[in-house]
Amino acid sequence: MPIYEFKCSSCGNQFEQLILQESELEGIKCPKCLEPNPKRVLSVFCSSTGGAGETSQRLSSASCGSQSSRFS
Repeated sequence: MPIYEFKCSSCGNQFEQLILQESELEGIKCPKCLEPNPKRVLSVFCSSTGGAGETSQRLSSASCGSQSSRFS
């Protein structure tokens, strides 16, 4: 499910919203001050894969995070 992150330009509130259809992006309002059209912000996420005794994790982002970042 696509969860988008937004930040309100009026009050600065940052929140997440589940968007099932592209058309739903037009009706988003800040849940704190009800200001329309908050700005979408870049989400950073972590994924992990690995088998027995092996774990690798990567940060993924369009502008930040490096593949050399590893967590144990």
